[in-house]
Amino acid sequence: MKLILSQEVEGLGAPGDIVEVKDGYGRNYLVPRGLAIGWTRGAEKQIQTIKRARDARAIQGKEHASEVKNQLEQLAVTLAVKAGDTGRLFGSVTPSDIAGAIKAAGGPLVEKRAIAIGSPIKTTGKHQVAVQLHPEVAATVRLEVAAG
Repeated sequence: MKLILSQEVEGLGAPGDIVEVKDGYGRNYLVPRGLAIGWTRGAEKQIQTIKRARDARAIQGKEHASEVKNQLEQLAVTLAVKAGDTGRLFGSVTPSDIAGAIKAAGGPLVEKRAIAIGSPIKTTGKHQVAVQLHPEVAATVRLEVAAG
């Protein structure tokens, strides 16, 4: 079965890739979960759109990743969350929350999948968050979680 990936699939490919998979895997797993769409000639245009969007977000090489690393490490990121009187959060901070806070602080657009939170952030205060920009370049972002 020939499919076009619409999202990253571990061990299979990136969005916009055309892959050949077994019928059951495609029909029972990839398509129902929205990870892939059936391949047709009309879907070729969708491939172009997906690849352009991926290229716009992608870090272009190690040098560009180093520049983005410098920007992120100089940035002071503050995230306002709902918290109790003792400083414990109602829930926890997610990679999506952090990516939005980086963008709001004037930083570069960072994919939420690139953000690695060591242990769940469930308290207010200062925290360190790792961002994998390139296989060889990782940045550490200083995040302050404040009750708001």
